[in-house]
Amino acid sequence: MNTSVQPAAIVVMGVSGSGKTTVGRELARALGVPFIDADDLHPQANRDKMAGGTPLTDDDRGPWLRTVGHTIGEQAAAGRGVVVACSALRRRYRAAIADEAGVPVRFAHLTGRREVIRERMDDRAGHFMPPALLDSQLETLEPLASDEDGTAFSIDAGPAEIAARIRDWAASDRREEAAV
Repeated sequence: MNTSVQPAAIVVMGVSGSGKTTVGRELARALGVPFIDADDLHPQANRDKMAGGTPLTDDDRGPWLRTVGHTIGEQAAAGRGVVVACSALRRRYRAAIADEAGVPVRFAHLTGRREVIRERMDDRAGHFMPPALLDSQLETLEPLASDEDGTAFSIDAGPAEIAARIRDWAASDRREEAAV
């Protein structure tokens, strides 16, 4: 990856069912960097809690967020960029990830109507996050603030098109930064 054009890390964020994993995989493929699903980094206790319909607390999330950030930092230390699919619902969660990573982290927030996301959750099989927790995720979500390094992307298109939009945003932003 050409780090003068691409960021060290892009976190594809949003509520469960927004398409983070699908878009993230497509984006990583397009950028030629590794993909990591932060859901795979949850300890089993967190996965069991969510599967049982209980939302995670900040105490549950803290170690997991540090693991996500640490994993990003490891990729950077190995000279690789990375795309990570991670809910990163609150500003302080995003800050924890970026602080632990120790490298620039950009956030691409996938947004869409609740009804569309709920339908997607209802249609997928085998995921530990039940559709019943969508409302708690929407209540927890703090959209990106203007001073955060990221932007929102509508889920109104297919995964490849959304990934292309994110790739173009990241590349154009980095070129602008390099020109300054």
